[in-house]
Amino acid sequence: MKRIIAIGDIHGCKIALEEMLFSKLQITKEDTIYLLGDLIDRGPDSKGVIDTIISLENDGYTIHTLLGNHEEMMFQSVLDVNSFNMWMRNGGAETLQSFDVNDYSQIPEKYLAFFDRGKYCIKTDDYVFVHAGLNFNAENIYSDREAMLWIRGFNDFQPVLENKILVHGHTPKTIDFIKNQQGNCINIDGGCVYAEEPMFGNLVAVLLPQLEYVVVVNNA
Repeated sequence: MKRIIAIGDIHGCKIALEEMLFSKLQITKEDTIYLLGDLIDRGPDSKGVIDTIISLENDGYTIHTLLGNHEEMMFQSVLDVNSFNMWMRNGGAETLQSFDVNDYSQIPEKYLAFFDRGKYCIKTDDYVFVHAGLNFNAENIYSDREAMLWIRGFNDFQPVLENKILVHGHTPKTIDFIKNQQGNCINIDGGCVYAEEPMFGNLVAVLLPQLEYVVVVNNA
């Protein structure tokens, strides 16, 4: 059976990702999977997360990866000291450690090529997949790339989307909030990397169009 699956912010939590993909979802090559950015930073194994995704791509699985603000900070980290320090303060140090390098430019080429393939936004007939959200005050809601990476706090009911549902992450939410959303903007960031905080520490996937939420508790 063909399924559409979106998975929220992973943040270097390879064990939780693999439990989600292989145990909870038991993915097949008929599935179409969207990963909503922030694959890296803060968690213990950003390289392992990317290795898992690349391996699945090479095996013929259909996986679309979006860029999040953490990937953007990584890209910007080579521009100047302030940009590098900002990334370090926000989990970049853990990413570099997982690759055993000192800066982004030293990451092996196959991983740089992987990040270069990431999309800021993916639109289908029924859905919009993006990391953070869209600038619904803009004349063209798909024109603001910064909003796609960073925006928070927009209304979950957006008539401008017409018949589409926006699926995003970026702002951690409790499982109770996620499972009881009512609008046409669906947040699936369960704060996976924040396992020490009692309300978070969950990797969340949503199966579409049925809006079935699947949760992995991050115990790593």
